[in-house]
Amino acid sequence: MMAEMKIPRVMIAAPGSGSGKTMITCGLLELLRCEGHPVSFKCGPDYIDPMFHRFVLGIPSRNLDTFFTAANRTRSLMGQACMNTAADFALIEGVMGYYDGLGGVSLQGSSYELSVQTKTPVLLVVNGRGMSLSMMALIRGFMDMYSDQMIRGVIMNRVSKAVCDRLTPLIEKQLGIAVIGYVPETEMIHFPSRHLGLMMPEEIASLREQIQKFASLLAETLDIQKVKMIANGAEPLEWDEEAVTFRGSEAAESNQAGNSEKPDGTKKALRIGVAMDAAFCFYYEDNLDLLRAQGAEIVYFSPLADEALPENLSGIYMGGGYPELHGEQLSENETMKHSIREAVEQGMPCLAECGAFMYMHEEMEDADGRCWRMVGLVPGKAVKKGRLVRFGYAVLTSEKDTILGPKGIRMPVHEFHYWDTTCESGCFEAVKPMTGRRWQCIYQKKQMLAGFPHFYFNANREMAVHYLEACRKYSHHLQSVK
Repeated sequence: MMAEMKIPRVMIAAPGSGSGKTMITCGLLELLRCEGHPVSFKCGPDYIDPMFHRFVLGIPSRNLDTFFTAANRTRSLMGQACMNTAADFALIEGVMGYYDGLGGVSLQGSSYELSVQTKTPVLLVVNGRGMSLSMMALIRGFMDMYSDQMIRGVIMNRVSKAVCDRLTPLIEKQLGIAVIGYVPETEMIHFPSRHLGLMMPEEIASLREQIQKFASLLAETLDIQKVKMIANGAEPLEWDEEAVTFRGSEAAESNQAGNSEKPDGTKKALRIGVAMDAAFCFYYEDNLDLLRAQGAEIVYFSPLADEALPENLSGIYMGGGYPELHGEQLSENETMKHSIREAVEQGMPCLAECGAFMYMHEEMEDADGRCWRMVGLVPGKAVKKGRLVRFGYAVLTSEKDTILGPKGIRMPVHEFHYWDTTCESGCFEAVKPMTGRRWQCIYQKKQMLAGFPHFYFNANREMAVHYLEACRKYSHHLQSVK
């Protein structure tokens, strides 16, 4: 059945990284928040930029990734998020340069592909420092690249009012595109970076005040009514509502039907412990949503601060983050390490991605090169390499049955890490989609899977169903032996 909604929307894109997309997105979100109920999205497999969106809006931001999901599912995820938050405006932050996609030579996964698939008008942020009329050539080149491009407006960043005033009539007349305005050189907002990208919002002093001041500046230098006019001109967002089906009907039926009964006859949700603190905070919000939709209750815990796992868990899910910045504190929390180790040894399903994989090792080297004892479930050491080890998309194929599905199940993933492992064991084969390069990854111990790849459950929804089926079986086993 076809679903349709009229949602005003724009994408903030740019010719390349470092053009000011995140800064301008946050400023616009602050302005929109003061007037209505916007919702935000990030193009591609980014965790940190959505944290800035959430910091502004107070509600989760979600990722839209055309490598992970086909066009209809991408539109469906966008539409459902807009409806669930009662949004009156959707703002997408693009990734890298507008046309930059898979392997740097493909449009797949690019901001361009997402804008076309969702019919979202684009505002192109051009870093005009050191340019004037040459900006017109740059803009024209982006507009002429593909005939179906969605660029409808331009924002000149790091230029003066005088430059903007001189160029606006030329750009609008000769290129037929709206000039939204300009952003001057400013020190009122600053997003510092580290090896995985921007620092997290909570680490930046006075960030809320910075964003509010910057939003006030944008209210003066940008024509917000032009932004709304372009957004209101977006075609209705349409998608076919999917009948969610999964390979392995027994697993699907058992999860969709619910779990064990409470004394009053109602169904109990599976309690899934999700690590959430300064060391482990990289999650796709849609992953957690999909687990909830399949009957899970998300219970957050902190490997940094808590003494042990929450009670009555049926499974553990630990994401990436910055464990290398908290090596000493993680190492000294012996009771938490023991709690996790004991749960996995007893057969509790556990999924540990990237930073959590590092934490599961016997030892981990921190950002300063010091080694610390970790949980000890993965043999060997997580070591600092001082360079990007792997970055980008891959497709995994399981070589044995796991908690994510049967042997042979395939799933697209993303990796981005500066640490490596001395553990050579792996139960999945990874393949780079453009080059065909192959390697083994993901260590399996009982019902734990731990590795550098980040999973996006909507790319293959069987993953979530099989994971929760393993959790359900574990929960029933515990009840039977009590």
